Amino acid sequence: MVEVFAGLSALARFAAAVLATTAACARPVQEGPSMSMRLNQYPHAAEPIGTVRQIYDGVLTPEMAVNTFRNIDRLFPTRTVLHAPTPMPLPAASTPLGAVSFSDGGKRYDLDDYLELNRVAGLLVLKDARVKLEKYRFGNSERTRWMSMSIAKSITSTLIGAALKQGYIAALSDPVTRYVPSLRGSAYEGVSVRDILMMSSGVRWDETYTDPRSDRRRLLEAQISQVPGSAMAVMRSLPRAAAPGTLNNYNTGETQVAGEIVRSAVGKPLATYLSERVWSRFGMEADAKWWLDSNDGHEIGGSGFSATLRDYGRFGLFLLNGGIAAGEAILPDGWTREATTPKVLRGGTPLNYGYLWWTGTTAASRRDSAYAAEGIFGQFIYINPAARVVIVVWSAQQKPTGSAVIDDWAFFDAVVDALR
Repeated sequence: MVEVFAGLSALARFAAAVLATTAACARPVQEGPSMSMRLNQYPHAAEPIGTVRQIYDGVLTPEMAVNTFRNIDRLFPTRTVLHAPTPMPLPAASTPLGAVSFSDGGKRYDLDDYLELNRVAGLLVLKDARVKLEKYRFGNSERTRWMSMSIAKSITSTLIGAALKQGYIAALSDPVTRYVPSLRGSAYEGVSVRDILMMSSGVRWDETYTDPRSDRRRLLEAQISQVPGSAMAVMRSLPRAAAPGTLNNYNTGETQVAGEIVRSAVGKPLATYLSERVWSRFGMEADAKWWLDSNDGHEIGGSGFSATLRDYGRFGLFLLNGGIAAGEAILPDGWTREATTPKVLRGGTPLNYGYLWWTGTTAASRRDSAYAAEGIFGQFIYINPAARVVIVVWSAQQKPTGSAVIDDWAFFDAVVDALR
């Protein structure tokens, strides 16, 4: 196979690899440690899991979805994000979270309704860095690593902030091609780093998860091929749909570009940089895992990150506290507010989106300048600066989108009200 690929272009190598690996991808890729090693290291290592195509098609059974979502590091090669030598304590609050009751869509719900109807697999509520509620379901525990899906996008955005603070990225107005020269001559000519963070490059993209013909699925097939450079070959092949900065279009491929910006600017893998600047310095207690595009390759900037419930909570606290770790400002002054508040597109069109962070969707959340990292199948890190609250939600919903019965933001508002 290596000899066959040697004389082909990146796109041709990608196409050949997809054909060559179709049969293999009917079952999950078993990269990494041996089964005996995994059994000793991770409580869910022996569970049967589905395939990545089944995840995006939304066809896993409820039980298989749970197994797969906590074992995604078995689907592709990963790179480890190393934990801290001394974990940051998360003490229990003196009083736990009280009754939560709220209305959504004209119906009344409580905490148990939210857990059951939205198939919540893990829930952590922090108030002033103390645990008000920590709940695991479906056999999960404090040792479980759960997939983040597009929460990874907000992590990649934060790494761009860290690189900006250290001077590796000179300015958000810099052209993308300054850091990713392989995109020269593509539709990304004239696109700025800020355009990428706002998903407003103007490059045409179809994000439909369940359509095998969509650009999102093309990017997934590139990852499945495990041919180095195939993901960026997809991005180079895309046409332009609008002038840079004038149109927002949700685009997972844009975060693959964002990841390439970070890697090129800092000269090291995203997982390594995240460990050095945040994970090990802020006090995360467990290693995290991040999908790669190939063996020892590049991280997937918009997906494939898995960590424990408490460490996602600590990441939320890192943002809530302004990006300070080990007494050092990791992010530029004012970055957290700039990155997590609504923006304005060129031409004046308002955008209810930050730098790969979702802004509040309810009146109460907008009042508190709340924001969230969100992932399909119901994954959230919700951060409320005014109330000093962080909420982490893991879910195991059946379809990528549209399976939530209860609006998560309505639940977040209710939790904040209960804590007040």
